[in-house]
Amino acid sequence: MRNLLRHALGHAPGQSVRRGLVAFVASVGLGLGGAVALPSTAEAANVLGNPGFETGGLSPWSCSGNLGSIVSTPTHGGSNALTGAVSSSDTAQCAQTVSVQPNTTYSLSGWVRGSYVYIGIDGGASTWTTSPSAYSQLTVSFTTGAAQTGATVYVHGWYAQGAYYADDFSLDGPGGGGSDTQAPTAPANLTSTGKTSSTVSLSWSASSDNVGVTAYDIYSGGTNRLLSVSGTSATVSGLAASTPYTFTVKARDAAGNSSAASNAVTVTTDAGSGGGGGAFKQAAPYLYLGWGDPPSATSVMSATGIKWYTMAFMLDSGGCTPAWDGTRPLTDGVDQTVINQIRAAGGDIVPSFGGWQGSKLGANCSTAAALAGALQKVIDAYSLKAIDMDIENTDEFENEAVQAKILTALKTVKANNPGLRTIVTFGTSTTGPTYYGNRLIEQAQALGADIDVFTIMPFDFGGGSDMYGNTVAAAEGLKAKLKSTFGWDDATAYAHIGISGMNGLSDQQENTTPAIWTAIRDWANSHHIARLAYWAVNRDRPCAGGGVVSNCSGIDQGTWQYTSITAGFTG
Repeated sequence: MRNLLRHALGHAPGQSVRRGLVAFVASVGLGLGGAVALPSTAEAANVLGNPGFETGGLSPWSCSGNLGSIVSTPTHGGSNALTGAVSSSDTAQCAQTVSVQPNTTYSLSGWVRGSYVYIGIDGGASTWTTSPSAYSQLTVSFTTGAAQTGATVYVHGWYAQGAYYADDFSLDGPGGGGSDTQAPTAPANLTSTGKTSSTVSLSWSASSDNVGVTAYDIYSGGTNRLLSVSGTSATVSGLAASTPYTFTVKARDAAGNSSAASNAVTVTTDAGSGGGGGAFKQAAPYLYLGWGDPPSATSVMSATGIKWYTMAFMLDSGGCTPAWDGTRPLTDGVDQTVINQIRAAGGDIVPSFGGWQGSKLGANCSTAAALAGALQKVIDAYSLKAIDMDIENTDEFENEAVQAKILTALKTVKANNPGLRTIVTFGTSTTGPTYYGNRLIEQAQALGADIDVFTIMPFDFGGGSDMYGNTVAAAEGLKAKLKSTFGWDDATAYAHIGISGMNGLSDQQENTTPAIWTAIRDWANSHHIARLAYWAVNRDRPCAGGGVVSNCSGIDQGTWQYTSITAGFTG
């Protein structure tokens, strides 16, 4: 397991606007809400532009203080959402102005998450909720004035209350557009073009309209609008495995006129594999800002092509409160500065919780719910796509109750953050998981934790000189355990495996040379595993004969050579 080198110190409100009307998460019963007092002059339609932020940009939304941005997690549905960074002097209001018809009743709804999140109409009605750890739906209706042709809708948080998220917005009613009251023709030939355990792909024939079709709305069960697209195909995500869904599509024009529904198609999603999504791939070497002369993350990115870093370590600063190394602030410190720089350069990070030493959240948070709350603070602070629980030593790895606590907390945050990937990292023998590694995997299955990646650390196991052979043997042993525990085939098991090595000399003087690490990477690619990491970028510098130290590998190598090799991992 890892000691001085691996986890030397091992311990370690803005707002967010979430995506609108894009996908539902588990079943038809969770679909988006219907309208209130809808107009009789035209069938109800969502007249907002980019309601689910699926374009990947803000437009036509605009946010005060440039505090709004698009994130991919946590979302209520679909692939993108809006987050607003509330400050002590700005509520991070994000708004959009649309054309409306006079003397007409509209219903505004949206899914929000955070402390004190508001939606409303400028100069009119509003509503709010406090929902810091899960999405809740807000709905408010209003009637336009006798000469009103425009309305501005908004979402915002509250001063100094932290980031908010909002998703799946809808403004139901007829759009402005003068005398156009003619609806498009109904889409035809709706069919399913593909499916997985959590997605269904659809296509249909185009509708016609006297002015022009501007969008197609996909429904489930006839009333729950899931997604709005501009083309004649779409993929609905976030569905439950082995579940039948019935879909229809309606066309919509710029005036808000909606067509009749297309033919209905019923599709049953594939059976689930019992584990997290196998398509997840991540090359993410460790970067530790509290030790080992940390290099410039963006300079290394530019030199090597690496996009992800595993940021170490998130620990407990007391009272089940997350902090970098247990001492540096969660936000507004050097760690956030570096993370912002990484993201500005087109990369991203996955934080590593735990390690070999220090005061760990998994061990110190009193319950799984408390631990899930601590994890959620970090997820919210950085709009994370993935988290890594590095489970080591006797306080976490060799404590079965703490193992269960960690796995239960990961299950909770994954359920509350659709799309979040969960990784567990732990030590191994040369032939596969040890007793406690096997126990961890068995508990993950028994608890239904839905872990995406089981990452082994194939070093410091007294493995001798054959670091390639022992690493492959350890990974094959892990594969066999995943197959027997979850009932997976070879491909599915490999797709849930990660390898986290150590470059150059390990604590036990094992030597993983650049040539060996290249061979391990090539094996990982050929077997399509999920994740490749190593400890650490801080040590990715030459110092032949330098021994086991924090800021170089102890061997002769090129600067950033291991990071360049790792960047070639594609899975």
